[in-house]
Amino acid sequence: MIRLILVGTLLLLALSFFLQNQEQEVTLRYFFGLRSASILIYKPILAAFGVGLLVSGILLFPAWVRGRIELRRKTKALQEAEVDLERLRQALDKVARRAGPSAVTESERELSDG
Repeated sequence: MIRLILVGTLLLLALSFFLQNQEQEVTLRYFFGLRSASILIYKPILAAFGVGLLVSGILLFPAWVRGRIELRRKTKALQEAEVDLERLRQALDKVARRAGPSAVTESERELSDG
């Protein structure tokens, strides 16, 4: 939630900056003096902002994918453990029914001691 508030605040600040500086021009000088251009100031800033979002997205994508794969792996292991637990409970119930009521109390004591 805090992250969403921070991103929203950043976007509102950037938007207000762009709207306030629509009329000011800046001259761009590229490397080696190849070309100079007069352009509105908000355009290069908006482009840099977009490139920054793109780069951060590209850098965070592998970690996100890795996390999703790990989550899927852990979920599958948890489901398998739950199936095994249910199978063991059913086996314990079958053994308890065959042995009678006295054996159930002894097995419960062993489980509580262990």
